[in-house]
Amino acid sequence: MVLKEAIEQLKNGLASVAEPQEVQAMIRIICEDVFNYDQVDVALRQESELPDFAQERITEIIARLKRHEPLQYIVGEARFHGHKFKVTPAVLIPRPETEQLVDLIVDENPGSDLRVLDMGTGSGCIAISLARALKFAQVDALDVSTDALAVARENAATLKVKVRFFESDMLSPQPPASYHIIVSNPPYICWSEREAMEPNVKDYEPGQALFVPDNDPLLFYKAIVPYAAKSLERGGHLYLEINRRFGNEVKRLLEDNGFDEVRIIDDTFGNTRFATGVMR
Repeated sequence: MVLKEAIEQLKNGLASVAEPQEVQAMIRIICEDVFNYDQVDVALRQESELPDFAQERITEIIARLKRHEPLQYIVGEARFHGHKFKVTPAVLIPRPETEQLVDLIVDENPGSDLRVLDMGTGSGCIAISLARALKFAQVDALDVSTDALAVARENAATLKVKVRFFESDMLSPQPPASYHIIVSNPPYICWSEREAMEPNVKDYEPGQALFVPDNDPLLFYKAIVPYAAKSLERGGHLYLEINRRFGNEVKRLLEDNGFDEVRIIDDTFGNTRFATGVMR
């Protein structure tokens, strides 16, 4: 089988899985994973003979995608903030919206030697991206999942950054410390919203990192915000990713815990997505 035949097989196999534009993006990722070909290679090597395993691997990938398994889990990695991160079913797949959160933090904190805490780090994508982008930052990160922390530590080693990882529950976090920045993308999707979600998310990504009870949608924020109020230096910043339904409630929670300059910010898709505040 030559490359152009493999691409045609992928196009046909994925036609029922995704929209045409998304299919093209998926094919680029698959070609890089299976054949180690970038876009230039794909354009120039249409007649290249592929290794014997290619047919079997492509058939396997198509079958798994038709079962709605996320492509990032199949290939074992996802791009975030310009870098590849290992992902497994123990961690959420990083989203473009969360890249915007990282950019916001970097843009608003040009100083050096900042102390940063990422609460609920998962794959480590936020903590590691901040460690790379901020000037001489000391970055700590915590998560309740030992499996997630193993993935995060591997990502930090691969990307050659120093992040201190701790096993700790956001609902009862470690004793207050001293930070200039605290950031968190905690679970915030209500269980009642689950059925409206795509199968590749609700059936494969870790539920404990996604969902909260309908009767307590601010469960994690009610732990994170008071902890941040005790741990942030005066003038320190708290950054949160939030459920768009509860922007006003999160804003009130921040203000009630002593934060000034509280903002609720939309993402690039126009959805309420982030909350920030400055410690008095």
